[in-house]
Amino acid sequence: MIIREALAATCADLKSAGIETPSLDASLLLAHVLNISRTALTASGQETLSEEAFTALRALIQRRLNGECIAYILGKKEFRGLEFLVNPSVLVPRPDTETLVEAAITVIKEYDKARVLDLCTGSGAVAISLKNEMPALEVWAADICADALETAKQNARRLLSDGSIQFYSGDLYDALPRSQFNLIVSNPPYIPTDEIKTLSAEVRNEPRLALDGGKSGLEIIERIINGASEKLIKGGALLLEADPLQMKKISVLLEKKGFNEIIIYNDLSGLQRVIGGKT
Repeated sequence: MIIREALAATCADLKSAGIETPSLDASLLLAHVLNISRTALTASGQETLSEEAFTALRALIQRRLNGECIAYILGKKEFRGLEFLVNPSVLVPRPDTETLVEAAITVIKEYDKARVLDLCTGSGAVAISLKNEMPALEVWAADICADALETAKQNARRLLSDGSIQFYSGDLYDALPRSQFNLIVSNPPYIPTDEIKTLSAEVRNEPRLALDGGKSGLEIIERIINGASEKLIKGGALLLEADPLQMKKISVLLEKKGFNEIIIYNDLSGLQRVIGGKT
């Protein structure tokens, strides 16, 4: 079988299974098997695909058909121009979360020298992106999942010249020594428990610990807000990614804890994605 035929057959299988991006997924998986770029794959369309490569491709396709997301199969995901290692212990970085990074950069520019804490860091995408784009930052990151934190550390070693992020393992602020920050950022679990079963198979296969925000979806968010004032300097800021439908309730939670200058940032789709306030 030639490469072009293998791609067409793979694309057809994915499409019939309801995969939203069958052509893209097919080309990504075959390029991964052959260890070449998608551009090189296109140029190699008339070449013969070995039986070994075809067998490897079919194994990956079966994983995709079983609901495993493409990023876990490939073991990597691009975010803000950096290639992050990902695995089932971490959420896959998504474009929506770039809104959190951009909001953080806007806030950080208000301080001469800033110390930033990233809670629920997962793959480290937010913390590492901030350090990469603003090298003078002092960045701390924490996660309750030891495997996720190890993935974040690996990404920091790969993507930052000095790997200079301080990582802590534990439950939110309990993970940290005594310290205060100019900015706390977080993309926490915010999906209500009962709604998780309604998500797509590939999202359900992501770590439940990073998805489940409790019965209301706001349990982790409320804990972050309640503990933030002790960890922020006077005039410090908190930024949270959440569901657009949760923004009004989060605003009330922020106001009750004395936050002011509450602001909401829209994502690229125009949806309210990040909310923040200052002490």
